[in-house]
Amino acid sequence: MTTITTILWDVGGVLLTNGWDHEERAAVLSHFGVDREAFEQRHPDVNDVWEKGLITAEEYLQKTVFFEPRKFTADEFVEVMKAQSKVLEDSAIEILGQLGASDSLVLGMLNNEARELNDYRIETFKLRRFFDGFLSSCYVGLRKPDTRMFKLALDILQRDPREIAFVDDRLGNVEAANEVGMRGIHYEGAESLKHELEALGVKL
Repeated sequence: MTTITTILWDVGGVLLTNGWDHEERAAVLSHFGVDREAFEQRHPDVNDVWEKGLITAEEYLQKTVFFEPRKFTADEFVEVMKAQSKVLEDSAIEILGQLGASDSLVLGMLNNEARELNDYRIETFKLRRFFDGFLSSCYVGLRKPDTRMFKLALDILQRDPREIAFVDDRLGNVEAANEVGMRGIHYEGAESLKHELEALGVKL
């Protein structure tokens, strides 16, 4: 078996709660009394370009929330959005810390996130202490499960795909990683991840 030299990590659903998934959106919309159905009709297409870093949070919110007058500001809305981010209940962050402490592996983020939330999560949860690189959608202009995002990671890392493990809680993203030759791991909890990594020869 080819030795694993690199592990790429999703963040939401693996290390932290999701940044702006349906549960987080529902909580924030309820907090501000925004009609969820009207919001969700506008969200998908605009979110795609926001997560690719092609528009700002202000532009995203202008199209999804502030298309009509509101009694709150965009800054207030964004602060409540950020507050949804927490360490996941069954987080892999302890495992990530153990691997990062050894300096035997290259560790990188490969996640879908809009820049404002991504930067906030990196800073607030001190993710720079773990990761050597950040291949987030908002920085590279691509989103999982687009296999081009994984191919770009291979170009940047200059690694054989068989040397790379990729951890994600969404099966479609894992399958996309497998498609380019990476060792995809479907995250189903910290204990399961330990066994998956050990099976690949990664020592904890």
